[in-house]
Amino acid sequence: MLNSSKTIALNQLAWLVGLSLSTPLSAHAQTVSTTSTGSLKEVVISGSRSEQYLDDLPISMDVINATEIEDGQIGDIRDAAKYLPNVSVKRAPARFSVTGRGNPVGADGNAGFNIRGQGGNRVVMLIDGVRLPRSYINGSNAFGRDSVSIGLLKRIEVVHGPTSVLYGSDGLAGMVNFITLEPADFLTRSDGTAKAFGGKAWMNYSGDDQGATVGATVAARAGDNAEWSITGTQSRSSALGNKGENDSANVDRTTPNPQSNGGDSLLAKLVFRPTAAQRHVLTVEHVQTKTDVDLLSSRVKTPVAIPLGYAALTAAQKAAAPAAAILGESSVKTMDRSRITWDALYRLNMPMADSVKTAVSWQDASSQDNGQTVLKTAFANDGTRVRKTSYQERAWQGNVQAEKSMRFSPTWSQKLTYGFDYASVDISSFADGSDPAPLTPFVPKRYFPDTRDTSQAIYIQGELISDQWSIVPGVRFDQFSLDVLSQDGYFPGIASAAGKSLSGSAVSPKLGVLLRATPEFSVYGNYASGFRAPEGQQVNSALEVSTARLLPNPDLKPEESRNFEFGLRARTDRMTLDMAVFRATYSNLIVDKKDLGTANGLAASVANPTLFQTVNIDKASISGFEMKGSMAWGTFAAGKLSSPFSYGKTRGTNDSNGLPLNYIEPAKLTAGVKFETSSWDLRLDVKHHAEKTLTELDSVFIPKSSTQLQFTTPSSTTFDLSGQWRIRKDLRLNFAIVNLTDQKYWHWSDVQGLASNPVAPLLPVMDAYTQPGRHLNMSLVAEF
Repeated sequence: MLNSSKTIALNQLAWLVGLSLSTPLSAHAQTVSTTSTGSLKEVVISGSRSEQYLDDLPISMDVINATEIEDGQIGDIRDAAKYLPNVSVKRAPARFSVTGRGNPVGADGNAGFNIRGQGGNRVVMLIDGVRLPRSYINGSNAFGRDSVSIGLLKRIEVVHGPTSVLYGSDGLAGMVNFITLEPADFLTRSDGTAKAFGGKAWMNYSGDDQGATVGATVAARAGDNAEWSITGTQSRSSALGNKGENDSANVDRTTPNPQSNGGDSLLAKLVFRPTAAQRHVLTVEHVQTKTDVDLLSSRVKTPVAIPLGYAALTAAQKAAAPAAAILGESSVKTMDRSRITWDALYRLNMPMADSVKTAVSWQDASSQDNGQTVLKTAFANDGTRVRKTSYQERAWQGNVQAEKSMRFSPTWSQKLTYGFDYASVDISSFADGSDPAPLTPFVPKRYFPDTRDTSQAIYIQGELISDQWSIVPGVRFDQFSLDVLSQDGYFPGIASAAGKSLSGSAVSPKLGVLLRATPEFSVYGNYASGFRAPEGQQVNSALEVSTARLLPNPDLKPEESRNFEFGLRARTDRMTLDMAVFRATYSNLIVDKKDLGTANGLAASVANPTLFQTVNIDKASISGFEMKGSMAWGTFAAGKLSSPFSYGKTRGTNDSNGLPLNYIEPAKLTAGVKFETSSWDLRLDVKHHAEKTLTELDSVFIPKSSTQLQFTTPSSTTFDLSGQWRIRKDLRLNFAIVNLTDQKYWHWSDVQGLASNPVAPLLPVMDAYTQPGRHLNMSLVAEF
């Protein structure tokens, strides 16, 4: 459990290592192709749902392999996005509220990926091809998408743009596929020969949150046709650091709130080959996290006494009184995700299929947010408000996929991929709590009814291949249904608005073309459409507070997108280069909880509340450019010198009114110099974020204000120095000094909606949203 001591964790790791030493093992080698420079060509599965060289695919994709995960000391999804063009992860500081006025800032931690200007649930996130839970935000509650333990992974694949045909039409922005460790990853020596046993153990320290992680993997071969592996990790950390200096225990605070984080994860895999024509993989995965936050930034500077005549106050005064009397707030957030997956491969060599893959997966993910607010003691009872909110997804997912390769002529061949996807997810959320007198007692409720989200799809993709050309057409037919399972507990304040079911279907075509103009240069283009059905919580969410009302929208329409991309690749003796330009257009883009104003346009009151509703906007468009690569300068002083680089820029417009889309990230440039020898590496990286200007916003004011100006992020340039010392061939020490010059800077996604001139007597708190200052990261990795 999360409250177990680090001694227990070390004992667990020692048990894993001991188990590996007591079991006979053997292994097999794996061969890979190389580029003209001699570097390994990346093999990915996200582009075609089977192993294929990245350079043969007409799409834009980033791959972070096991070596880069270790060398970059990537500890979470925020670290994974740091150097990727047009990719980011929001991580606002924990300054949310538990009760009172809805404020979810930082409650979702690492909120999820943003790719080419779109984020949230418009990015499909998978682990071993299995969909991860979606995010959910309501009032002060926010549950993000950081449910993956990086220590269980061997590769991260990030697809830029829709992945409609093979992985689902709802990935309008792109896809992130986390690939977990396999037994074979540890059962082969560096020279390709088999090992009797294998594994590794590691320890990490991250200075930005004073975090420590320990982990180990053991792998074994049981006989001639079975392999297994077990990986376990445990981590502990504090709040993410910043450059704030105000340590006041009230709303003016800019230093981080006291925070304690913990996480445990376990991955077990069994690979079984009953015959040469079959391969079965059973995977069991469990990840759990816990975060305790003392929300000092919620405390009022000068507590306001609640009048004895509380009952005679107006509704607006009653609503404001508790917020003005907060003496303290705290929150305990937990996340548990468990998964069991069975994958099978059958080599058939039949007229309809050379091979068939099947996958069946069960996953249960639940998040809990328990918080309390201590109010001024003028209240009766103990003066404490309590809130307990849960969000759960329980899913069954299945897939059957066939592949067939054919040769039409000496110069042309075809690979056909076709299959069927099915997913059924039961989604529920429940809010419980209590309020002290004289406040109105809290009524337990569901803000949206329990819902079953079912999707089924058939898809087919062809790959016509010659020495120079790859032509990849495909089409997918999706059918979805949102079925309300129960109205029980659905928010009783809007009893007349029963939860509604919804269903629909769509056809999503795509076409990709790649031309290998020369052995070193290729160009590609692709078109893909996307289709994203509304979520149950978007259709049926309902909420009433004193002067505001959130309305359900049973008429919500699915989002649709059209995406065009053109790219260039270069693979020379000195340089690797990937460039792409893209444009995506959206119709019926869903905007969550849009402020509709009051019904009569007058000031909000209990009788005339401000109305909010999740709605469709007519049209939007996003376009941009991205580039990445590396330049090899040659050998100097017995070492290799190279320069990696990347650049990404995106622009977005709400085409219904011609105004910018606020959530578009500023341009990001990264460049570095790396020196590698046989025993050590040293690398210096520079990262530049362009400024976010007021001209890139639809308003100079924050939402719901005509006086408070939106804070915009200035440009910033930071340096990171990192290296690796290979102490022995099986022992490595990695280090990094991050933000070498101790720069003070912000990320735009963290501060969107933050005022630079808050209403007096509040002081500006922009420094609370700054990124960590200079800090040290270290890791020690031992293989056996």
